[in-house]
Amino acid sequence: MNPDAAEQFRIVILGHVDHGKSTLVGRLLHDTGSLPEGRLEQLQLAARRRGVPFEWANLMDALQAERDQNISIDTAQIWFRTPRRRYVIIDVPGHHEFLKNMVTGAAQAEAALMLIDAREGVRENTRRHGFLLEFLGLRQVIVLVNKMDLLNYAPEPFRALEAEYRAWLQALGLQPRLFLPISAWHGDNLAAPSPRMPWWRGPTVAEALDQFEAVPPPADQPLRFPVQDVYRFDERRILAGRIESGRLKVGDRLVFVPGYKTSTVRSLERWNGPARTVAEAGESIGLTLTEQIFVERGAVGAPEDAPPYALTRFRARVFWLGKQPFAPGRAYRLKLATQEAACQIEHIERVIDAATLQPLERPGAPGVHRHEAAELTLRTRKPIAFDPRAEIAALGRFVIVDGFNLAGGGVILDDRYPRRTADSLHKSPNIYWTVGRVTAAQRARAHGHAGRVVWLTGLSGSGKTTLAIELERELFERGQWVYVLDGDNVRHGLCADLAFSPADRRENIRRVGEVARLFADAGVICVTAFISPYRADRDAIRRSLPPGQFVEVYLNAPLAVCEQRDAKGLYAKARAGEISDFTGVSAPYEPPEHPELELPTAELGVDECVARLRDFLAGLEEPAAE
Repeated sequence: MNPDAAEQFRIVILGHVDHGKSTLVGRLLHDTGSLPEGRLEQLQLAARRRGVPFEWANLMDALQAERDQNISIDTAQIWFRTPRRRYVIIDVPGHHEFLKNMVTGAAQAEAALMLIDAREGVRENTRRHGFLLEFLGLRQVIVLVNKMDLLNYAPEPFRALEAEYRAWLQALGLQPRLFLPISAWHGDNLAAPSPRMPWWRGPTVAEALDQFEAVPPPADQPLRFPVQDVYRFDERRILAGRIESGRLKVGDRLVFVPGYKTSTVRSLERWNGPARTVAEAGESIGLTLTEQIFVERGAVGAPEDAPPYALTRFRARVFWLGKQPFAPGRAYRLKLATQEAACQIEHIERVIDAATLQPLERPGAPGVHRHEAAELTLRTRKPIAFDPRAEIAALGRFVIVDGFNLAGGGVILDDRYPRRTADSLHKSPNIYWTVGRVTAAQRARAHGHAGRVVWLTGLSGSGKTTLAIELERELFERGQWVYVLDGDNVRHGLCADLAFSPADRRENIRRVGEVARLFADAGVICVTAFISPYRADRDAIRRSLPPGQFVEVYLNAPLAVCEQRDAKGLYAKARAGEISDFTGVSAPYEPPEHPELELPTAELGVDECVARLRDFLAGLEEPAAE
């Protein structure tokens, strides 16, 4: 039986190895009349021919390897029905070596059955599975206490186990619907009440399943349409994908993030289906646009007034499954919806043991080890479109790939992320520069100096930040108004949404130039420390300032010297291929042609360079008095 997908309710069955999951499924199929005719007799005959006892678990074995090893090693899906509706059961492995498969299966489900052996009780993997259910946001959970026959169907062990595991789940913030005593082998409380447990007044497993509510697609949330692929048919360019949330109709104005290109939906395309003008969450469709903008796989279509975030930095909770630790300084690959991007850990807030919830401290070995969870900050090499899991789950979950192996999963946490608004997509002609009543000359008299932009440029390692900080200290001690804008610092906030592609680098410098110009207009000496590799970008900032206010200082240090210094280890990572578009290695640097000052920082010490800078600034002409 393979019912229509629209009628299916997806359930994942979890539990420690040998706690009876496959037996439960096999017996449930039989007791609900969901087996194909003659299937039970075939398996019973096969068992007799092999000279082994018949096992209910064989009804659901998906792989020969499972029968040989006697453990589930992959997820298996099977259909069954109750009088109310049809179900898809996702049976996943219980062995801790196959938690990756468990996460994959549970992420597809609407509800979960957690199976616990009444005799063995709560095991480490039982607690870990509970953590993962909360981690994945699966809230509809029933706990089945199996093998009650081995304890003579006594209620006391059941009540004790319920109290223990309920407390654990509640500590995670997960409230199970029900604890239900069963014996999967004998069929007790599966499809019919068990006469051997008269003390149990609750529902059977089949009745409890029917009490689960179908999770409606998130149609009332803002539209999220990750582009899976782009096809060309005749003269049409069709964007294909699945609507993860919201509704989409012909005539809607969309923005595609992270590129922030906008267009209007011209038509909705379906394969072998009638033409319609509206589509909702859960539907896989194609669409065409009225304006032919460039959109590729990974872009996310959204309403102009409710776009997702598009940043290179976000907070996340990660569960790690890789054999090698998830460690700072290493490059990984992040996959979210249809997007992919290189990523690395920026900062680890805390690491916990998923089976005990205890914090872990490793001063000498930072990182997240196998079967551990962490809250941390991730940085991607290019902007990623996302929503926190609490807002839109489909764009709040991701996986981490280490090499060629799926090694971890994560959810994006809430934080104070900057979001681009719909208004920013449309420039208004009604914006004018406001001129204050305090002039530049008045500010210069009050401060004792004119406002300027001192733009330090040069390769990474040429000494920009060091000189900027020392210059700031010396000028401040002389009573001057001075402030440093540093390349790394602005990427924590003002430019947190930018990566290091040529386009993003230009935008980074454009923003910094605008801020520096405002500082100078306020009469402050603004010292900037940026590689700013492109000559045209620096010249554009010069043109935006009054004559004499832009002071370009070229820190001229040979590449070999900068690479030898390599205080942050960036050149080594770039040479190893871990950092792309790195200036001087895989990206160009265009030195100034006519800088106001050139400092050979490989030959001069810090004090000498600062002295030359200070003396040069002191010799500049101040604005004339009014």
